Amino acid sequence: MHQSFELDRLEATDRYKLIAGLVVPRPIAFVTTLGADGVHNAAPYSFFNAFSEDPPLIILGIGANVRGGEKDTGVNIRNGGEFVVNLVDEAMAQAMNVCAIDFPPDVSEIDVANLELVASVLVAPARLKTAPVAMECTHYQTLRPGNNRYLVIGEIKMIHVAEQIIDSETLRIDRDRYAPIGRLAGGGYCRTNDRFEMKRMSVEDGMTLIKDGR
Repeated sequence: MHQSFELDRLEATDRYKLIAGLVVPRPIAFVTTLGADGVHNAAPYSFFNAFSEDPPLIILGIGANVRGGEKDTGVNIRNGGEFVVNLVDEAMAQAMNVCAIDFPPDVSEIDVANLELVASVLVAPARLKTAPVAMECTHYQTLRPGNNRYLVIGEIKMIHVAEQIIDSETLRIDRDRYAPIGRLAGGGYCRTNDRFEMKRMSVEDGMTLIKDGR
């Protein structure tokens, strides 16, 4: 048996609770932006994923802050048109959690979390030095489906990858060395070191299943 929920009948907070608890694990975008005052901002977002490779796009779901206003990340992207998505591994987890605090705009979360910035190549916002992966992005499009949440689509212009986790010739990632964390719900996170493999099945494999009556 299943319990069924019609989302039009639920408050937004309950919709969030269901979606955030069920669509798991989610990758975490640790986004760095540059404010008009020259202060860097860093904030994590787990309503995030890769969208396409041609063009190379990512999507961020950005909501309101605790005061009901726009988050610094959204304001900075709108005004500057550039941002960096840093991916989070286990070593960066605590610093990411510090940067989730809703500090006022004149406070740099990066300083509070003792993170170090490195200049980007193609965009103005810097990237995080210890991030295993950093993607320099430009604003592609913003969709506003609701009053309190909007979708920022970014085009990836450059990707920086820690040399120990990638084969530069094949572009294959060493999954034993790359340890990103995933977002669950509330204070829940997961590691990615418990994995299993499944071979991608061919049409011939599928036809064999049909023939065998499976």
